Amino acid sequence: MKVFLLHRDRDFALSPELEDPIFDAMRSGNLYAISRAKRDLEKQQRISSLPTSPGPYDGLVQDLELDTLWSAMAAGDEFLFEMAKRTLLTSLTDPEEITYRQQVLADCLEHPEVIVRLYELAIAALAGERQVLPVWSGAMPDLILRRSVQLLWLYVQILRRLRQVADEQAETFRSEGFRRFFAALREELADDYLETVERHLRELELRRGVLESAELGQGDKGRDYVFHRPPPDPSWKERLLPGKQPPSYSFELHPRDEAGFRALSEITGRGLNPAADAVAQSADHVQSFFVMLRLELAFYLGCMNLHQWLKANGEPTCFPSPVPEGELALTAQGIYDVCLRLHLEDGVVGNDVHAERKSLVMITGANQGGKSTVLRSLGLAQLMMQSGMFVGAESFRASVCAGVFTHYKREEDATMEGGKLDEELGRMSDIVARIHPGSIVLCNESFASTNEREGSEIARQVVRALLDRRVRVFFVTHMYDLAHGFHAQRLPTALFLRAEREPDGRRTFKLLEGEPLPTSYGQDSYRRIFASTDSSLSTAAVESRA
Repeated sequence: MKVFLLHRDRDFALSPELEDPIFDAMRSGNLYAISRAKRDLEKQQRISSLPTSPGPYDGLVQDLELDTLWSAMAAGDEFLFEMAKRTLLTSLTDPEEITYRQQVLADCLEHPEVIVRLYELAIAALAGERQVLPVWSGAMPDLILRRSVQLLWLYVQILRRLRQVADEQAETFRSEGFRRFFAALREELADDYLETVERHLRELELRRGVLESAELGQGDKGRDYVFHRPPPDPSWKERLLPGKQPPSYSFELHPRDEAGFRALSEITGRGLNPAADAVAQSADHVQSFFVMLRLELAFYLGCMNLHQWLKANGEPTCFPSPVPEGELALTAQGIYDVCLRLHLEDGVVGNDVHAERKSLVMITGANQGGKSTVLRSLGLAQLMMQSGMFVGAESFRASVCAGVFTHYKREEDATMEGGKLDEELGRMSDIVARIHPGSIVLCNESFASTNEREGSEIARQVVRALLDRRVRVFFVTHMYDLAHGFHAQRLPTALFLRAEREPDGRRTFKLLEGEPLPTSYGQDSYRRIFASTDSSLSTAAVESRA
């Protein structure tokens, strides 16, 4: 039995870059394994004298502030945080797969109490492992069998409760994923099947001992050990009127005969070993079902936490419309930066973006006008869409991409091993080495660490190379030479947005279509910061210093 709530035809799997001991611990089913794996990694980093190299997603996480998003989804739960992180970074590229996951999430948002109930049942099944007999390496088959039987007894009780949820809720869910999941529970966990399983488990408890046979081999050593099902209990007539019984022989061991007990245990183990192995595999199979159920529901539970917070604070959300990569679609109404909203008590300003069939979007305009915020909101919406989530917007339609990459300005290198321009070029080189056609690159003030002429020329060549490789580029810049140069070419696949500024200098945080201007109105920022503290500064002085 499979869960298949994140994918239509397979279990959830990570991209190779995200495989690590922490996720291995998550798949183990041990509720305490994640913290232990994190402590081990931190200990290794402290012991190692070498600095840890940045991961392939570290820049993306930092630039889009994804930790803020995952923390909101987790609501304090470490497991939900790790699952949200890995699911969001393992993007889907098939619009049909995205739609499948969106429909499952829509059911979760409509029936949150059912999802919480299913998640708690999965946790109860995995937590129950700590209550049964522990098994260590080299354990005897009888101990393995006993522990596996105890586990299966626990799992059967929880499977009955899962079946009950399916009976009660199957007709209220509309998504393909949940309807198939509930149908499998009702079909494969029928009452007669569960009763048969319980009958076999009672027999495997071996309350009447072990019945096995063997043949004598060379040197009178036993071979071909076979574990037999114990005979049925005698009826009351057989107990009162015993008939003629076949001859039987028995022997007893002295209570202090340790060697005899070891030999008898070894003989018993040879017969029990195939049965113990089969029952242990059955217990592992059922456990893997609960592990995957918890993993996949954890993502949806995180989405529910985020959606509940946004809804409670009056922010719009929508399920985006994904389209194939080649269409270069992008239309957004009222899109906003979800991570910024999570930091603020008041609302944020939404923006409209119409970039259909555009491979280059150049964003210019007034400082502090919302350019970087809109850039981050577009990247965040793309990632959320391709993980099957809702997005922070009134409506959003976009083509899927092969990957999202960010190239944001950084602070000065504290180690002084290289200049800022060297660092920017190095990061861009890393992006180029990993990028594929059909990807998206978000650049925020890239190559602004040098003079405008040199920075514009470097950025111009980088952007042209990316566009030639069918990479979509969103570029926020204050370099007029760069933006004006592309605008003068009148490219039909380029869109130019400009942060709006009122005549009095007030920012509306709205982006409108418009050609680049040779100023970013830095004097507004200067006046706001300095002129208010020094009333002696004249307007002419402020303008000249700016």
